[in-house]
Amino acid sequence: MASRRFFDRLRRRGLRGASRRPALDLAPGLPERDASRLREVITDLLVLHDTMTQRVEAAAVADAYIALSDDGRRNLLLMLARDFWTDPAIVDDAVDALKHGDDRRGAERRLRRALTPPADRLLRLFTGLEGGVKFLVDLRADLLLVANGDAGLGDLERELKAQLATMFDIGLLTLRRITWEAPAALLEKLISYEAVHAISSWDDLKNRLDSDRRCYAFFHPAMPNEPLIFVEIALTIGVATELPPLLDTRAAELDLERADTAVFYSISNCQPGLAGVNLGTALVKQVVEALRLDLPQLRRFVTLSPIPGFRAWVEHALAAEGAGLRTQERELLPAGPARVLARLSDREWDVDEAIRPALLALCARYLTTAVEGRAADPVANFHLANGATVERVNWMADPSPTGRARSFGVMANYLYEPDRIPDRAEAYVTRGEVPTSSEVRDLIAQ
Repeated sequence: MASRRFFDRLRRRGLRGASRRPALDLAPGLPERDASRLREVITDLLVLHDTMTQRVEAAAVADAYIALSDDGRRNLLLMLARDFWTDPAIVDDAVDALKHGDDRRGAERRLRRALTPPADRLLRLFTGLEGGVKFLVDLRADLLLVANGDAGLGDLERELKAQLATMFDIGLLTLRRITWEAPAALLEKLISYEAVHAISSWDDLKNRLDSDRRCYAFFHPAMPNEPLIFVEIALTIGVATELPPLLDTRAAELDLERADTAVFYSISNCQPGLAGVNLGTALVKQVVEALRLDLPQLRRFVTLSPIPGFRAWVEHALAAEGAGLRTQERELLPAGPARVLARLSDREWDVDEAIRPALLALCARYLTTAVEGRAADPVANFHLANGATVERVNWMADPSPTGRARSFGVMANYLYEPDRIPDRAEAYVTRGEVPTSSEVRDLIAQ
């Protein structure tokens, strides 16, 4: 399950509330006998009126969860989802009172209480424990892993997500620049959490934090040493269209006075339990503003972004004799769809320059086609929803094995123009409009 190392650290020191309650001695797999005893503990603590005692009891439950095996944790989560959920009879009575009673507001309060699961109250108690916020984040990561279509676990996961969305409201977060002088423990976490372009060494990390680079992250006051999401930026002259120069540890540092462009080349979510709690949008906007204040000479804010779904989409479009191709896309192919598909499976397919026009045209269509208001590519959807423009499609920008495997080495530039971000984001989210540069529009085969 997620964050086992974090849970193990908590196990050694426990989640502290007030004073300590004796540990619950439970078998790792939480068999029914132990589950019954734990069920009684949770039931009793939820009716306590003394807040401090409640926290002590909640800490004991959290400690018990940490000590369980993966199977035991799933059993505990299932217990919360099934035995500590809303009571249909109480909900029906509250609805009936709302329909037929005279005290409308009183009936609404009664219905609100009836619709609040006891499990929800337990989760809120965890929040007040030392380390409790991080515990809840990792608890949701576990839920996302084990739900597997179980309706009860799905409801519990959504309830916890709603709580986390409130706890991680952007107004409660702090944006911090991370430099090479940051504590080693934090730098180690950057290496561990980097999800787009793996950091291969300390020299690699130092290069990404040099004077012509920037790294910003969001932090929560209850998790001051845990980055939530971070972005890596290269300061350049002009728009970068290739990844290797940005990651080259031997490249000379750029004189900042000459930099006119900020290139966002990696955004990494650090906490799986915060999936779906949209922090990336606010991160990009706040970092753009921070850069404008720090380096007022910057004129362009762009990304150099991967296109993770492109290769699979192309292979699907070429299958069945090119059933997914438009007429002009088919005409751009140097051979029949089946032969091109076979050629692309060869490790040295890129020596055939004749295939380039077709792949670029297909990529331009892939990035700019919105289905039900969303771009097919998740990275494109992220940047378009943030108010960016599809600015450029770059051939062989990431020639690494990873880049070839996910997008034939093709990467995209998305352009952020601060004064136009709100209007573009609104047009995309509400009407599915995808803003594109003339260069990208010219690539699209009609």
